[in-house]
Amino acid sequence: MRADFRKGLVAALIAVAAGCATIAPAPDYQALVASPDRSDADRTNDVRRKPAQFLAFYGIRPGMTVADLDAAGGYTTELLARAVGSSGRVYAQNTRETLVRIKNSFDERAQKPVMGQVVHVVRPFDDPLPPEARNLDLVTFNFGYHDTTYQSVDRDKMNRAVFNALRPGGFYVVADHSARAGSGVGVGKSLHRIEEAALQREIEAAGFRLVAEGGFLRNPNDPRDAPVFKPSQPNDEFVLKFVKP
Repeated sequence: MRADFRKGLVAALIAVAAGCATIAPAPDYQALVASPDRSDADRTNDVRRKPAQFLAFYGIRPGMTVADLDAAGGYTTELLARAVGSSGRVYAQNTRETLVRIKNSFDERAQKPVMGQVVHVVRPFDDPLPPEARNLDLVTFNFGYHDTTYQSVDRDKMNRAVFNALRPGGFYVVADHSARAGSGVGVGKSLHRIEEAALQREIEAAGFRLVAEGGFLRNPNDPRDAPVFKPSQPNDEFVLKFVKP
């Protein structure tokens, strides 16, 4: 790890510790994932998504207030809800277009008792959070950023909105399917991928600073030139953590 990158990470961790002095210690993430009331479909998804490692990378704790962009059917939302507990809150954002695609899957999940602290908001990507969602500890955006590159989304406005919703020291964690270097944002629709460097530039332009990279979904053998659906091998996927200074 580069010296400047390490210093940034240490500073970010100090900032989040200072901002969350009343937040409880980290829960047992593996135990949360193993909760007996999780669905079989979610457990199948776990094989690819590695949720315990995701939760640890988030650094999520009971009592936090967080948001899950592009929540879709709520797979990540439910995990976040389990981690923040009854003293926390999760804003789950979906667009109207997403609701048409997923039908009633989020509403059905929302009936589970563990989802009691979840607020489902239906808003466009470039204005994703309601006015009351402020001083958030964490915002997550999993495997959907590339979709905004071919939709009518002002991504600069979207990332600034996330920046404004976070407290100083709060984190924005984005995971997506990796495209080849030089691809930029041009293969979002055809391959459902995005170049990591291009995504990083866009988010940093909103004022964020990259502080950590999660390598647990990497596959260096992926040629990154094919659509991500039904791959012949695991897709190469990146997970980036940004901090609001």
